[in-house]
Amino acid sequence: MRKIVKGNEPKKLSQWKRRHPNGCYQNLSRVERQAIRQACLEEQYYVCAYCCYRIDEENSHNEHIQPQHVAPNQTLDFHNIVASCNKSKQCGEAHEAKVIPLTPLMDECETELKFYLSGKVKGITKRATDTINLLNLGDGNKALINKRKQLVDALIFGCGASPDDLQLLDDEPLKIIMEELSQPQDGQLLAFAPILQNILCQLLQK
Repeated sequence: MRKIVKGNEPKKLSQWKRRHPNGCYQNLSRVERQAIRQACLEEQYYVCAYCCYRIDEENSHNEHIQPQHVAPNQTLDFHNIVASCNKSKQCGEAHEAKVIPLTPLMDECETELKFYLSGKVKGITKRATDTINLLNLGDGNKALINKRKQLVDALIFGCGASPDDLQLLDDEPLKIIMEELSQPQDGQLLAFAPILQNILCQLLQK
């Protein structure tokens, strides 16, 4: 995961809420829902809130961190909505209406999940492990693990290194790679860039 810093809600949502003071998310039209999604995509730099896969308006959906039936008073709270990928049996689809212990709105989401060059992920805390299982981001999702490894390897090669050489690099080159990965290009991050940042951060702490 990558920490998401929520910004102001889109104007179309604010205007709709003023016209419908007793409304809820289910009452929104497609126009307001698309405005929410576009705002989420922009502030997430077009990566899924959970798995960090590249997403756009067509392959993502508006995802309530606190499920609508659990927090009905937050269905129109923009700070409770993120953009999730539409991958089958993972992320938003796996979340359904369960409560997520560790969310991408928490600072700790970047430190309590430990990623590996193999594509695997481990929870450092119980809530992180529970979140991995709930969102199906771990060992039960071989397709995601393989895709994560494939694209993380591609990111490393794109930075002029190789997965085998990565652990031999000094701190300075690692910091340069991390800085490059953190910079969106045309407002977009590369797929799984935050995952590689997580791996590099671990190497710097050794």
